[in-house]
Amino acid sequence: MARFMKGKTKAKSRKKKNRFQEQAKCRFCREKISEVDFKDVPGLIKLSTQQGKLFSRKRSGNCAKHQRSSILALKRARFIGLMPYVG
Repeated sequence: MARFMKGKTKAKSRKKKNRFQEQAKCRFCREKISEVDFKDVPGLIKLSTQQGKLFSRKRSGNCAKHQRSSILALKRARFIGLMPYVG
C-alpha cells in the first residue's frame, strides 16, 4: 500500500537545541569582583548543593580563578561557622 504525502518530504530536518547557553564571562568577572568573599553567605549558598558540596565549574559557570576563590571562601565560611559542613 503506497501512501502519498501531500507537500511533505520524508526526511525531516532536525534542529540542534542548545541546552546550556554559554555566557561570555562568569558572574564574578561580570561584576568585576576580584575575590569571592566568605562573609557573603547567600552567594555561597547559590554555589553549593543541599548537601553542602560545591557545584562544578561547568554547573556554576565560574571561571577557574573564581572557582578556586569560591572553594577557599566556602572553606573559610565553614571553619568560622557561617556555613554547615554537611547539609
